Amino acid sequence: MTRFEYIALNNGGQRITGTLEADSEPAVLRMLEDQGLFPVSVAGKGWVAGKAPAKHLRVRTRDLGILYGQLADLLGSGVPLLRALDSLIRSTGASGSKGLLKEIRASIADGKTLTDSLKQYPDIFPPLHTSMIQAGERAAFLEDALRGLAAFLERFEELRGKVLGAIIYPAMLSALGFGVMILALIFFVPKFEPLLASAKKPLPTEIMFAASIAVRRYWYLLLIAGAGLAALIWANVRSPSARRKLERWQLRVPVVGSALRLLAITRFCRILGTMLANGVPMLLALRISRDATGSTILADGIAEATEAVRDGKRLSEPLAAGGFFPDQILAMIAVAEESNKLDKVLVQIADTVERKTNRQVDQAVRLIEPAILCVVAAGIGFLALGLLLPIFTMASALGSK
Repeated sequence: MTRFEYIALNNGGQRITGTLEADSEPAVLRMLEDQGLFPVSVAGKGWVAGKAPAKHLRVRTRDLGILYGQLADLLGSGVPLLRALDSLIRSTGASGSKGLLKEIRASIADGKTLTDSLKQYPDIFPPLHTSMIQAGERAAFLEDALRGLAAFLERFEELRGKVLGAIIYPAMLSALGFGVMILALIFFVPKFEPLLASAKKPLPTEIMFAASIAVRRYWYLLLIAGAGLAALIWANVRSPSARRKLERWQLRVPVVGSALRLLAITRFCRILGTMLANGVPMLLALRISRDATGSTILADGIAEATEAVRDGKRLSEPLAAGGFFPDQILAMIAVAEESNKLDKVLVQIADTVERKTNRQVDQAVRLIEPAILCVVAAGIGFLALGLLLPIFTMASALGSK
């Protein structure tokens, strides 16, 4: 983006000077015209220093939803798009969002559509967003499309926050238990080695002393081995076949598997329903929702459903063949197709399944917490057993004498 110095006249003939940031001189002329100024001269003064291009900026999903909602409110009040973006630029405090809005505003001032301007930043605006906005621009319901996106992102953030908030305590409990075990092996166990050097050591004691020596003397090798194992697992998990195997195993876990299944179904129904409600064609909406479910197994089923719908079949038929959806949800989708209310019913299904998902997540967390406590207690018990067994053996030997 370049900084331009301009000289212009207002409606009263008063001479006004200032600077503007834009991609080109025509963009500056349009900006001055929008402000009701008559340009006399415009001169570029070089690139704006200290600002990264918007393509390298990161905008949080929550901030993006707020921007969509605010832009929808301004457009609904009759404010033109360029002036609405100017208002958002002035009111936005986040530097990333402000820089992004300036780039989008300059692109639209150059004659591009809002959709084309957003497509320049695929890392910020995924196909789900650009497709809905494109449908809104073409069919003259951009305001509704933006409101739908804002509502969708708000619900998505609520659900993600619910899941992340539920796993924080179990994660902290696991980290605390692991840290206690490591500290015990480093500082506590070595104090018993001289006392039990001549005693007969049972297997738990031998394992505990060997683990203590390994942690104290070969900790760097353990770190390297751990990093290598993590890298190997990560490389394998990224392959589609490994992800499918891992997901199938996760879906078999009681309660947890059901929660993951419902979470994927919620995403699919809400994304597809929202896009259909905003005028996105069925095949395009299916292709986008396939990549946004977070489930490789469901994505495979959606791909098959897309081909079936292209051949003229109903959506509920291939989804039923995949076995991922419960019968109750499939029945609702089938009835919605017959009554031509698929978009509304899908959003209703998402709301219903989301409430059920929240209950499943709560149940999973309630099961995970005691399970982690049992594992931590078992580790500490094994540590105590390894130290006490040889002491009891020595005491009983001395008592028999």
